[in-house]
Amino acid sequence: MANDKKQIPLRLSAQLYAQIMQWAEDDFRSVNGQIEYLLTECVKQRRKNGAYVGEEIDMPFEIEIGDNIN
Repeated sequence: MANDKKQIPLRLSAQLYAQIMQWAEDDFRSVNGQIEYLLTECVKQRRKNGAYVGEEIDMPFEIEIGDNIN
C-alpha cells in the first residue's frame, strides 16, 4: 500500500487554475498538493459541524485574475 491515492480527472477553468496555482506557490506546494489540501480541509470542516464550507458554496462566482496576485 505504498501509494493508495486515487487519480481522478478534474476540469477547472483557466481562471480558477491560475488562482490555485498562485496560492500553491505561496504555500510552497504543487497545484495537485494544494487541491488535495483544500479538499481535505473541506472534509474536516464538514466532519466538525456537519455543514459544507458555506451556504453560498453553490452560488456562481467570478474570479478576476490579478486582484490579489502580486
